[in-house]
Amino acid sequence: MRVLLIEDDPELSSGIAAFLAGQGDSVVVEANGMAADALLQQQSFDFVLIDVGLPGLGGYEIVRRIRERRQTVPVIMVTARDALDDRIYGLDLGADDYLPKPFELAELTARIRAIIRRGAKAASHRVDFGPLSIDVVARHASLADQPLILSNREWDLLTPLAEADGHTVPKERLQADGSVNALEVYVCRLRRRLEPAGVNIRTVRGFGYRLEITSQAADKTRHDANH
Repeated sequence: MRVLLIEDDPELSSGIAAFLAGQGDSVVVEANGMAADALLQQQSFDFVLIDVGLPGLGGYEIVRRIRERRQTVPVIMVTARDALDDRIYGLDLGADDYLPKPFELAELTARIRAIIRRGAKAASHRVDFGPLSIDVVARHASLADQPLILSNREWDLLTPLAEADGHTVPKERLQADGSVNALEVYVCRLRRRLEPAGVNIRTVRGFGYRLEITSQAADKTRHDANH
């Protein structure tokens, strides 16, 4: 995988680059935001890691320009800014994830893999999570091989959770109407529908939600795979 790392802290960038290179990735490092934006217009990358505070051109503006050019390359914003408004702003501009400093390199690579998996599933139009199966184009869902009828709001909530493949989805990404209370109501409704088949929506306090498979459903999935 070819990665563009846009980071002006030489110690941090060298550490990230060495770690990714050790996993077989090809890493291009750029410290200046304006130069990085020019590079993105000239070359193709499989993934982009962007610091928010950069000389020349800020990270948020780089993300805005990437999406304005309709470039679909996955983007993670890496920054010391961890305020809710900063996360919302970055995600709304088109970032795929937001990783606050300091962070473990293993977590960074796990998030990269999760985003790559989501992209692959989106390309195939089908998302599977244990007994839950979703066709995001046909808008057809099934749970334990039974049709699952969803309202439009339930679709908008369940699809990103399933695509996250067990990783936490920020609450602000799921708040279509901006109301925390409304989101919690829909989560509660959907949770009651999924739990009998062994799929749980876990609340990650202060951040968001993620899907989990209960031990009973996991045992059935392993049994089915072996028979």
